[in-house]
Amino acid sequence: MSKVLVAGGGAAGMMAAIAAAGNGHEVHVFEKNEKLGKKLFITGKGRCNLTNACGLDTLFASVVSNPKFLYSAFYGFTNEQAMDFFENLGLKIKTERGNRVFPASDHSSDVIRVLEQEMNRLGVQIHLHCEVKDVLTEDGAFSGLLLKKGKQVEGDACILATGGLSYPSTGSTGDGYRFAADSGHRITKPTPSLVPMEVKEWYAKELQGLSLRNVAVSVYDGKKKLYEEFGEMLFTHYGVSGPVILSASSVVGGRLTAGNASEDGAAKDAGQKKHRARELTLKIDLKPGLTAEQLDQRILRDFEEQKNRQFKNAVDKLFPAKLKPVMIELGQIPPEKKVNEISKEERRGFAELIKNFRMTLTGLRGFQEAIITRGGVSVRDVDPGTMESRHVKGLYFAGEVLDLDALTGGFNLQIAWSTGYAAGNAVS
Repeated sequence: MSKVLVAGGGAAGMMAAIAAAGNGHEVHVFEKNEKLGKKLFITGKGRCNLTNACGLDTLFASVVSNPKFLYSAFYGFTNEQAMDFFENLGLKIKTERGNRVFPASDHSSDVIRVLEQEMNRLGVQIHLHCEVKDVLTEDGAFSGLLLKKGKQVEGDACILATGGLSYPSTGSTGDGYRFAADSGHRITKPTPSLVPMEVKEWYAKELQGLSLRNVAVSVYDGKKKLYEEFGEMLFTHYGVSGPVILSASSVVGGRLTAGNASEDGAAKDAGQKKHRARELTLKIDLKPGLTAEQLDQRILRDFEEQKNRQFKNAVDKLFPAKLKPVMIELGQIPPEKKVNEISKEERRGFAELIKNFRMTLTGLRGFQEAIITRGGVSVRDVDPGTMESRHVKGLYFAGEVLDLDALTGGFNLQIAWSTGYAAGNAVS
């Protein structure tokens, strides 16, 4: 039996502790917060999108950074196994649109509760309010942890599951990057991911709070299409957010500056510097269910029904109330012009605006608003089968501290479960 020390009591840390304890090891979890799973508690707006019930091909395709590294981990603990695992712990689950899996109760606290109960059953010793200050090594092997309070804890193996930089209020302050760098590991520059994006157009603020469903969103760098998705989005006072935008940020974010990231102390520690970003074009098809010709016919029918009305009063059926004044402003048709005086060219130009509503993406929001971190401990320095360091024997990594990230939909938590299980199961 080995003494295994787990740094971090989040999703990956708890899974790693359970896997290691299940193999008979003496396991200690060190968590800086007053409770376990603080970030897990707020995921999915407090509902906790556990995993995704898709096929393995889709699972791999949904990983943005280093999907090949996860081959062993995903096959060693699949999304199906994750669902079985939680059900066997007594957690009732349900699958919603997009194959997203949630606890049936819609309470993330129930996920944390069953994990904590399983750790207690297996004899895992949980140390709260215990922040790790340093990872100790000797002759190229892990030897112990130095706690911030000054106490040194010896151990045979360590699993670093300290998270990234997103939502620093939950304790994700990049400690793991420092521990890894100090012990000879390369760090891929951390940036915010699954994060809202900023735009420069004046009308973003006018649309603040408006949520659009069933729109088609695409992002271009010049003429090159970088991303395309169908779904739901939200306008904010600074730009855009919502599911399709968050996923877009994980794909195109590397081309944008982390807009207010440099204001975060944690981001500064990770080497974030504010610089001028290139701009990308966001195109929104407000009526993706209609072709341009069908939309033109739809507008024509609406106009024929209201041919004596002014243009500004004849488009109520086309848009939500908040969007209407912006579309009239951008439509290049005089608002007071009678509908029966609008030319075919003006009408088709308006249809083109609806099919290609554009905004200019100028940057990402900061770590305070990011769901996950992109970047982290380079996977080239980690064994993909065991999650063990290639430089320090007995040191393992799991979860967001690694340079792994995925789209929204439960995929990032599946990375946490799979890498945590691999690390905990591999400890010898």
